[in-house]
Amino acid sequence: MIVVAGGDPPSPQAATGLPDDPYVIAADSGLDYAQSLGLRVDLVVGDLDSVSELALAAARHAGTTVERHPVAKDETDLELALAHAAAMKPERVVVIGGAGGRFDHVVANVLQLAHEDYEDVAMEARYGTSRVTVVRGGRGDHVLRGRRGDLVSLLPVLGPARGVTTVGLRYPLDGEDL
Repeated sequence: MIVVAGGDPPSPQAATGLPDDPYVIAADSGLDYAQSLGLRVDLVVGDLDSVSELALAAARHAGTTVERHPVAKDETDLELALAHAAAMKPERVVVIGGAGGRFDHVVANVLQLAHEDYEDVAMEARYGTSRVTVVRGGRGDHVLRGRRGDLVSLLPVLGPARGVTTVGLRYPLDGEDL
């Protein structure tokens, strides 16, 4: 499942390696970005205050479901989109976009991926050329793939990460706590 958020436009590489015919949810102006990446959107959700009228008209014409929420709400558009995604019980959700403009929005969006509501879902986000992968304890080994020289940061969220072991990184960890 793919969730496309607003913020800065995603890089063209953001759509590489995605499933052939994914279910796509766009959060507000994420619709514009999804269309620019050639993704067929199944659902648009949000207050629709930043999506272009042209993209919205094209989506409606294509039969996309549009769910409008009030501007004054307790959830961000991305939170609404992720709630829809979680309700469908996917194995994996890839979030494209959601970075840009305000640092507090970027932090909130990244932290949202680690929320307990998504503990049974493999969560990944693609922000520009960066990728965020949520790794949860008790799930066995998790493999992150990259190329020699890629930058990797391991950051514990919502408490310490215990017993972390890495292989193939410049500074390996062997059962360390973060």
